[in-house]
Amino acid sequence: MSRRVLIAMSGGVDSSVAAALLCEQGYDVVGVAMRLAPEAPTHAAKRRGTCCSHDDFEDARRVSERMGFPFYVVDLRADFGARVIGNFVSEYLAGRTPNPCVMCNREIKFDRLWSRARALDADFVATGHYARISRDASGRYHLLRAADASKDQSYFLFTLGQEELSRTLFPLGAMTKTEVRVRARALGLANADKPESQEICFVPDGDYARFVERLAPEGAVREGHITDADGNILADHAGIHRFTVGQRRGTLLVSLPCVLRSVQRGGGDG
Repeated sequence: MSRRVLIAMSGGVDSSVAAALLCEQGYDVVGVAMRLAPEAPTHAAKRRGTCCSHDDFEDARRVSERMGFPFYVVDLRADFGARVIGNFVSEYLAGRTPNPCVMCNREIKFDRLWSRARALDADFVATGHYARISRDASGRYHLLRAADASKDQSYFLFTLGQEELSRTLFPLGAMTKTEVRVRARALGLANADKPESQEICFVPDGDYARFVERLAPEGAVREGHITDADGNILADHAGIHRFTVGQRRGTLLVSLPCVLRSVQRGGGDG
């Protein structure tokens, strides 16, 4: 009896080819698309190349039909909102720069997705990430960079432990992006030349600061001053969520050390 694998499908070429490779390798493949964030406006999706839209789900469904394996869409918006979007907003408000893809991989794709896999008696979960997994002589698993250094995504998967690595497959780890597209064309997949999604999926217009402001609790966004080490005001700012750690563009450049100080409207220093 072939081993069953649950593969996360975004509708893009990477996860589609990954699914096809698993079928060729004899796995009992089940495709799952995860509804994570509200669908972006059509004009925004086309402009920015976002993922997780209705059209993306349709692309994934077409691939599953062509390859002959079942396909489902699971609604994980509540979990995604609490675990990923909520963390994104709170981290920016705290002056830190979060990585939502890392959180999504840890909290959703390799947590909630595995719970679905268990319900379907699947032995593995798989994704279209560019990364590799190896196992040494002692039985310990290691997360490795992808063969294609320009597409390597192992950084986004660093939170995976031994348990997750032992039951995860990355079919594209030894391939380049060019090879993936060539394989997709050979398979006759309609999404072979589909553009990559590069923006944060829940911020389709790229304006993360405005997104944070819209979801922030009342009073959480605080304007303030940029001061030097002696407390002299050099400029004003619209909130620390509009800056990232180590930012070099779009901020005041001076020779003296600078400090961002947040102040309540009509109040004192925060």
